Amino acid sequence: MISILSGSEYGNRLFDPEGPPDLLHFEKQLLDQGFSSLAGVDEAGRGALAGPVVAAAVILPNGVSLPGVNDSKKLTPAKREAMYLLIMENASAVGVGLGDHALVDRINILQTTLRAMKLAVDNLPLAPDYILIDGIFKISVPIPQKTIKKGDSASLSIAAASIVAKVTRDRLMTRYADLYPGYDFALHKGYGTAAHLAAIAAFGPCEIHRKTFRGVKEHLGGLEEPTIPWKLI
Repeated sequence: MISILSGSEYGNRLFDPEGPPDLLHFEKQLLDQGFSSLAGVDEAGRGALAGPVVAAAVILPNGVSLPGVNDSKKLTPAKREAMYLLIMENASAVGVGLGDHALVDRINILQTTLRAMKLAVDNLPLAPDYILIDGIFKISVPIPQKTIKKGDSASLSIAAASIVAKVTRDRLMTRYADLYPGYDFALHKGYGTAAHLAAIAAFGPCEIHRKTFRGVKEHLGGLEEPTIPWKLI
C-alpha cells in the first residue's frame, strides 16, 4: 500500500523544488512512488472575451514518447493539429469539460475554469490515481493532485492536455465565426485583439461574449441576456 500524504507535505516530499529536467520528470517520480494512472489537466480560453473555457484531462501510457508535444502556446496552429491527432491516437484516456460564457458571467472565470477542469477529469473513461494540474489551483476531486506553475512546459501529460483543450476550443470558435459573422472569431478565437475590440464597439456584444469582462460590458447598452442559457457540457 502507498501512504497518501496531503497538501504541501505531499508535494514537498515528492517533487524536486529545483524544477523538472525534462517533460517526464514529474511522471517518473510519480511512477517511482507507485502511481500508475497519471492525468495531466489544463485549460484554454480563460483570458478570452467570448466563448467557453475548455479544459482537458489526458492520461498517457507510462513511458510514452510523443516528440513535438509541448505547451500549446509554443506551437503553430498546424503543429497543434498534428500533435492533437498524435495524442488522440496514443492516449490511454482523454476527457474534456466546458464552461460556457453564461457560467463565466454567473460564477466568475476562475470558478468556471475549475469546474471545467473537474468535468474533464470526471469525463475520463479511466480513473486516474494522480492528477497534475497546470497553474496554482487544485480541483474538487478526491484524487491526489499537484499544481505546477507553467506546467504545460514542465509535464508531458499537462502539455498534451493543453493541446487537446486548445484545439478543441479553436474548433468551437471557428464554428461560432459562422454563427456570428463580423467578429472574426476564427481569426482571434475570442481574445481581445484590437480588431475584436473594434468589432465589439461597432456591433455590440453577441450572445457568446462574456458580459462581465472589460472590453465587453462597456458596450452592453440595452442588450438582454439570452432567454435560454447555453448548457454546461
